Amino acid sequence: MDTLTRIRAFIDVVDAEGFSAAARRGGRSKALLSKYVRELEDELGALLLNRTTRQFSLTEAGHTYYRTASEILKEIDNLADLVRASNSDLKGRLRISAPRTFVDAEIGQSLIDFGKAHPELSLEIVSDDRFVDLVEEGFDVAIRITKLEDSTLIARKLDDFQVQICASPAFLEKNGPINHPSELSRHACILDTNGRSYSNWRFVEPDGTTFSVPVGGPIEVNSPLAAVRAAESGIGISGVPEFIARPKIAAGTLVPILETYLPKDRGIYAIYPHRRYLPTKVRTFVDFLYNWFRKNT
Repeated sequence: MDTLTRIRAFIDVVDAEGFSAAARRGGRSKALLSKYVRELEDELGALLLNRTTRQFSLTEAGHTYYRTASEILKEIDNLADLVRASNSDLKGRLRISAPRTFVDAEIGQSLIDFGKAHPELSLEIVSDDRFVDLVEEGFDVAIRITKLEDSTLIARKLDDFQVQICASPAFLEKNGPINHPSELSRHACILDTNGRSYSNWRFVEPDGTTFSVPVGGPIEVNSPLAAVRAAESGIGISGVPEFIARPKIAAGTLVPILETYLPKDRGIYAIYPHRRYLPTKVRTFVDFLYNWFRKNT
């Protein structure tokens, strides 16, 4: 049993002016309280209470210990109340890590909308395509576009994710239809170097077999927005996040191809370090983004 429990038992007995009264007040047995006080005395190597059959009194050491320990426990309880309040209030700073691709795309508006909805919070949005260490680098939450794997971190899926293969109408008219991913090796492709295997594009056959196709072309760039612009100009075929290509496809400047071969094993996730005692600001942020994606994508 920890020392704080023993101290509280001692103070409860003194405040109630007896073991029996303290037991009734706290819902614990008289024998248990007596055990805690005795263990505290053994730990201190000093007698705190003079006990008789019908009454008890504080020793000189007991008076000193009671006075100081009472103040210490009040400070501990006040500190606990302060932490609980800060954990439940939507105040302070929320530090967010998100891929640059996410922040710069239309879905990055979700972060702005959250800030607008909660002006009492100060948002620090760090746009970085690497996987940051949330605990080591002091982030409250991160947005990750990934295939979720085992982790000590907690993840909540916000939306599906896939890489969209697309080209301009002019490119497809000039080079003919592309019916299978293996044909990409014969065409000019725009490579977004943000991907881990940017020169080997992943696909899946209808039977579930996964495979990759080596691709190359006239432009390699570490920006999916630039890759989309290059594809719009007719230079080649791009493979970029679907949420980047979506507005271009809706506008008719790009045409999606090979859709039945696209892997669907990735997602957009909110990642945070701990589930127990999750700060309200983190929970509110994750819930907001989850609902935002339900309404806007």
